[in-house]
Amino acid sequence: MSNDKEMFEEIYEEGAVWTESEPPKELVKLIESEKIKPCKVLDVGCGEGFYAIYLASKGFDVTGIDISENAIKLAKGNAAKHNVKIKFMSLDVADLDEINNKFDFVLEWAILHHIPPEQRNKYLENIKRILNEKGKYLSICFNNQNPDFGAKGKDLRIIPEGAKMPAGTKLYYSSFEEMKQLFESHFRIIEAKLITMTAGKKEHIGNYFFMEKL
Repeated sequence: MSNDKEMFEEIYEEGAVWTESEPPKELVKLIESEKIKPCKVLDVGCGEGFYAIYLASKGFDVTGIDISENAIKLAKGNAAKHNVKIKFMSLDVADLDEINNKFDFVLEWAILHHIPPEQRNKYLENIKRILNEKGKYLSICFNNQNPDFGAKGKDLRIIPEGAKMPAGTKLYYSSFEEMKQLFESHFRIIEAKLITMTAGKKEHIGNYFFMEKL
């Protein structure tokens, strides 16, 4: 994603359409059911930091990373407003090998569909490396049943090449089965399902995978 850094800087300077200030109900459910208890968390692609802020407010030790320095600046400001301590830093997901710390939980919400399919195995190897034994991993990405997948009259490209959305980002829609096969070789899948998720004030169909390090 390193080639997209300038584009993401511009998006966050103007205002990212996908920013949600409230945590997704799926994450809240995991926390309230205590399937994930307070621990060390890495929020991958944290954006403006609102999900990290929610976790920190629940007693988690949170680190948030994002490719955009503008996003990190906004995240730090938002954390200060909510009076929570979070470590934020600008880092491309392609450079996760630069992280030497270990985590008990990795949150990755609506990030994997930005990563080309041929780069995903390396990315997942890095996720495994930074997870502690029995560490948990939540991954949500766009499913190829989304209405805008391959829609006529839009600047979209069919997977595996991906789709260029109005915000300028390339997206790589994936089927549920494709993601299941990808994850099974790296993690133990605890729960997997299709969900309805909100991004850019629109509803999308998402692949939901809650997993544990093997």
